[in-house]
Amino acid sequence: MTEDNHPGDAVPRDAVPHDSAALTTWLTTLVRNREYGTLADLRRARNPTNAHIRAGWYGGDAHRELFERMAFLFAIYHQGRPAPSFGHGSFGAAARRIGDGTARGPENPGAQRLLDRVVASRRVPWRHLQHAITRLRSCEQAPPSWTQLTEDLIRWHDRRERVAYRWSVEFHTPVTVSQTATSKQTTRKDAST
Repeated sequence: MTEDNHPGDAVPRDAVPHDSAALTTWLTTLVRNREYGTLADLRRARNPTNAHIRAGWYGGDAHRELFERMAFLFAIYHQGRPAPSFGHGSFGAAARRIGDGTARGPENPGAQRLLDRVVASRRVPWRHLQHAITRLRSCEQAPPSWTQLTEDLIRWHDRRERVAYRWSVEFHTPVTVSQTATSKQTTRKDAST
């Protein structure tokens, strides 16, 4: 038995798999059950709490800190929100939703600068991700899929995955014709009511 193994362990401690979907489910359950104290604890990034430790469990030994930080981002987005959001799309697609009524995504200079800072970072850009999540919250836009964001950040340094490049492509991808038609229909319905 190696020193990383403990009696009764079926697998080495460093081989415990991570489960980003389970983390997302746990976090959304906190919002649904109105466990505001636990969510407030997760927003206290400087002083790890039992809530951080629990979030880290879902990451196994290899990704514990990353899962704790993801829980922090989730809690920031959900501050004061009565309903949980699982989010949708990648971070690049979500950054495309940042902006105001006049310009969003690539057409919004602030969103463009923020994405540029995120994708230019060699390390996981936690501070810029926090800023982006806060902007999405203030714009009342859906966050990225929490599960997908977690998986992308796990693979941030994997050159074959090219996470930052993929986010940039998704941010700059033009709106499709079907999306444009849907938004025009919604605008017409809003105008007629």
